[in-house]
Amino acid sequence: MKEILSGNEAIARGAFEAGVKVASAYPGTPSTEILENIVQYKNIDASWAPNEKVALEVGIGASFGGGRALVTMKHVGVNVAADPLFTFSYTGVNGGLVLVSADDPEMHSSQNEQDNRNYAKFAKIPMLEPSDSQECKDFTKLAFQLSEQFDTPVMLRTTTRTSHGKSIVTLEEPVAGLPTPKLARNAAKFVMLPGNAKVRHPFIEERTHKLKEYGRTLSINRVEMREAAIGVITSGVPYQYVREVLPNASVLKLGMVYPLPEALIREFAAKVDRLYVVEELDPFLEEQIKALGITVTGKEIIPICGELTPGILRRSFELPEPESSTVEKLPGRPPNMCPGCPHRGVFFTLNQLKAFVTGDIGCYTLGFLPPLSAMDTCVCMGASIGNATGITKVLSAEEQKKVVAVIGDSTFLHSGITGLLDMVYNKAPATVIILDNRITAMTGRQENPASGYTLMGEETFQVDLPRLVGALGVKNIRVIDPLDLAETKKALQEEMDRPEPSVIITKRPCVLIKREGVFKRGSTFEVNLELCTGCRACLKLGCPAIIWQAEGEKKGKATIDPQLCTGCTICEQVCKFNAIGAKK
Repeated sequence: MKEILSGNEAIARGAFEAGVKVASAYPGTPSTEILENIVQYKNIDASWAPNEKVALEVGIGASFGGGRALVTMKHVGVNVAADPLFTFSYTGVNGGLVLVSADDPEMHSSQNEQDNRNYAKFAKIPMLEPSDSQECKDFTKLAFQLSEQFDTPVMLRTTTRTSHGKSIVTLEEPVAGLPTPKLARNAAKFVMLPGNAKVRHPFIEERTHKLKEYGRTLSINRVEMREAAIGVITSGVPYQYVREVLPNASVLKLGMVYPLPEALIREFAAKVDRLYVVEELDPFLEEQIKALGITVTGKEIIPICGELTPGILRRSFELPEPESSTVEKLPGRPPNMCPGCPHRGVFFTLNQLKAFVTGDIGCYTLGFLPPLSAMDTCVCMGASIGNATGITKVLSAEEQKKVVAVIGDSTFLHSGITGLLDMVYNKAPATVIILDNRITAMTGRQENPASGYTLMGEETFQVDLPRLVGALGVKNIRVIDPLDLAETKKALQEEMDRPEPSVIITKRPCVLIKREGVFKRGSTFEVNLELCTGCRACLKLGCPAIIWQAEGEKKGKATIDPQLCTGCTICEQVCKFNAIGAKK
């Protein structure tokens, strides 16, 4: 049976066919849909974890118990999970474990462009890199075999194009005959005290050597000999571009990008006149091949920044564009908060109060963009609170009052709790706003411990954020409706003036939340053109439903698109001339 699947869907299918028992993740583009698709396979226990470190630790536990486990995350998530990952390389597995790292060249939805192939080398574990959806499925199954054969976690690296691109996949039945998970004590292997770890380190070095030798005959590392004038070593999506742009070139396609099959690379290099490496981001393959004493051309002509395209590759090899190719320039679609987003009024007010806002990762990061223009820093998940603490330590008492940290409910539970604990413990006089929209919104509205539901759709315990914040030692806690601008401004002014830590929790559900009955659409609003003075105050909200008329009979006036308006009332509150009201 064949189906057209995205890479993420194919990885989920591969996990099912491989007999995976447990799948855990924290949602992050471009990896999110893997777990969302695994839910359909009822024999897999799939769950969202509060963060990537916990997700990997859950997977490690399942592996220790003898079950196969899949853990998925985007590239920056591996930074969070690195602590258990490196030690897990030492302990090895019981049941196989595969860690999917979905990298994001071009930073389509990320704060950096790191190349996580480096993690495989750093942690000394094998990494596979598929080029299409069929390989996503097949490599997932192979990764579990390698994990158990070589007693190691295995990383599977995808990029945005492999994650979201679709191609034909042949479906198979799940593997049979896997051992039933059960408790088995092996403390010398799994308890990483220094004495045990010293024994495991030589094992890891020997494991890497064996994997190098194994890679020489591994079918996913294959030579495609054509003309000998040009030889290209490549992997992942760039392989597809090489085949399109250099159809006559000989190719060594690496399915396992670490450890490299050194003997196979030497054999291939000896067969071609000139050798190139085509890879996205870091010169990961190139540097290792040059370290073998092999002359190769790579980043001298291939860009180190951004993702590759066939056009970029043609220009790198100074090849002409196909005569038939036409490039249509699509209109820009800048990111924006949705109409009715509960965060809009908060950032509008922060801008009015001229607050210095330390930001975080989520939909609310869009508060940086004009016209809201109310975010001054953004580093990583959970950093806003720690950044606010650090900033207040170097400012005068008057300047400290301006500092406000913003963080979402999911991000707060991911890695903001310890930051707030530190803020209270060290008496940093900053204000924290927890933007509680009851969902993990930016990655597609996934559940989290504050939403009250699991990935499987089961109702569960819902974290009480005010009680949690109080347990951390915060004395000044306010829960407000962010769609009430007067209440929001009053709360912010009072808490910003307070010379000690305070937390404001804004409670309003995301307008796109999936569960029925959570978000209730209000009346559609309209502009009374006779009362509208054209002052443009409503445009400062940046709401996509509000349209400025630059020509025609409504020129110099604002109008509201009834298809987009959710009835949040923010624009009505902003208008000083009573020109905006509910549509009759």
